[in-house]
Amino acid sequence: MSSQDLSITAKLINGGVAGLVGVTCVFPIDLAKTRLQNQHGKDSYAGMIDCLRKTARAEGILGMYRGAAVNLTLVTPEKAIKLAANDFFRQLLMEDGTRRNLRMEMLAGCGAGMCQVVVTCPMEMLKIQLQDAGRSETGSGSSQLLRTQGLAGLYKGLGATLLRDIPFSIIYFPLFANLNGLGFNPRTGKAPFAHSFMAGCVAGSVAAVAVTPLDVLKTRIQTLKKGQGEDIYSGITDCARKLWRQEGPSAFMKGAGCRALVIAPLFGIAQGVYFVGIGERVLKCLE
Repeated sequence: MSSQDLSITAKLINGGVAGLVGVTCVFPIDLAKTRLQNQHGKDSYAGMIDCLRKTARAEGILGMYRGAAVNLTLVTPEKAIKLAANDFFRQLLMEDGTRRNLRMEMLAGCGAGMCQVVVTCPMEMLKIQLQDAGRSETGSGSSQLLRTQGLAGLYKGLGATLLRDIPFSIIYFPLFANLNGLGFNPRTGKAPFAHSFMAGCVAGSVAAVAVTPLDVLKTRIQTLKKGQGEDIYSGITDCARKLWRQEGPSAFMKGAGCRALVIAPLFGIAQGVYFVGIGERVLKCLE
């Protein structure tokens, strides 16, 4: 195996490990985010803490991990693709891949966002049905989706997912690279773990809040089972128009706090694992 192949394999391992650890830690908050974003009209939950408390009371601790199996299964390829693709595009667009060039960094992030959606869209589609099942007691639509529409149905909301993930990556990766670069240690050739972790948390929070309106639209469009009186949307524009008219501009920021609390540690852990080089150490042990 060439050194380049080893590097790619290590990046895939790093992305996978980071995704598994991160999702396990923050999944209940992600469930709260989905349920808060899907609230129409009269609110069932006053906020994240209220949502988690009511979910734990009604569905038990395991209920807070509805849809986790889907995420844990698919987050490894999703994170691996996202992180490895960003590195690939950085090296392709930026000479040695290290020199600061904001425009090229944004293009690399754009490429990473486009690549990851192959996994992200079906993962989110299935996860949202399971997470939302306990909110309005309508039951999960995931089995019906697969039975009636097959694999193509898993890509419902693809446009909305692209609209969320591409801007997220355009913001996140350049911001992380520049923040992480502030802690670069010439002796070790990388930033310390704590610095990479904090850089990932800050960059993830900023990017997550910035694209929350697009995440709300994606969540609404991808939710198949609607409660009584809840709207059905024909597309992104229709969803945005109805949301603005019926719930006001503040509705576009529903779940923003939860989303920041999910993404910050998720990407902090991801970048920490990535820069510690767990994948490289695993491959070294297997030699």
